[in-house]
Amino acid sequence: MILLLKKLETELKIRGFSKKTQSAYLFHNKRFLDFIKKNTDEIEVEDIKAYMAHLISDKGLKASSVGLAMSSLRFLYDEMMGKGLFVKIKLPKLEKKLPTVLTKEEMKRLISAITNPKHNLLIKMLYSSGLRVSECVNLRVHDLDLEERFGIVKGGKGGKDRNFILSHNLVNDLKAYLRNNDGENSYVFDVKGRPLSIRQAQKIVVNAAKKAGIKKRVFCHALRSSFATHLLEAGTDIRVIQELLGHSNLATTERYTKVSREQLKKVKIPLDDI
Repeated sequence: MILLLKKLETELKIRGFSKKTQSAYLFHNKRFLDFIKKNTDEIEVEDIKAYMAHLISDKGLKASSVGLAMSSLRFLYDEMMGKGLFVKIKLPKLEKKLPTVLTKEEMKRLISAITNPKHNLLIKMLYSSGLRVSECVNLRVHDLDLEERFGIVKGGKGGKDRNFILSHNLVNDLKAYLRNNDGENSYVFDVKGRPLSIRQAQKIVVNAAKKAGIKKRVFCHALRSSFATHLLEAGTDIRVIQELLGHSNLATTERYTKVSREQLKKVKIPLDDI
């Protein structure tokens, strides 16, 4: 098993997978082998199905978590070993939940609820740029061009670099905040030379929502969803939004067309014409 997982790790590195993905794929493949107690050359379709049933029924995992586990196994057994096991396997359907979106009024309350300058700036950055939380906390000072009001995400999802825009208000706040910054290479949201952790960022947003009295389930990604939805409501072309969010597939961006309440309000209901 150790040798196999080492080969898997090497292949993941060669393919350029993120450290987070490498860790997840190694974890799920080890768990599967511990569960099935077979040599890899003896693995069959029924073994995969048995493990999937175990994750769903015994562990109570959601479809998204089961999907990640299956993707991990598919990479090893189909892509690396060429077994073709997953041709005969149907994965559980993912739940199609609408993303959480805050109104502009709720965003004002959220921002006003935080007095800590760093925390306040984090919330403004997430909302005004549409960055993923991992991208935001890993921003360095030299990634920002405050005069041109642009920033760059380096090695975002899929290893892609992309530009993002900075609002006028945010630029003014950033200039004041970074005035005493140690250097161009330091993190924007620096904590003793290290970036603010994703967990810390999530906690900041959750606490801000509680202070603001917002009843919705608010987390960092909700600010990204709100950014996209509010741009859409303002008439921004969906392909521009796709570029700003770093979506490789337009269908991912189109989810926000389903949650734009302002657009739905413009629909003339037949009953009102009677």
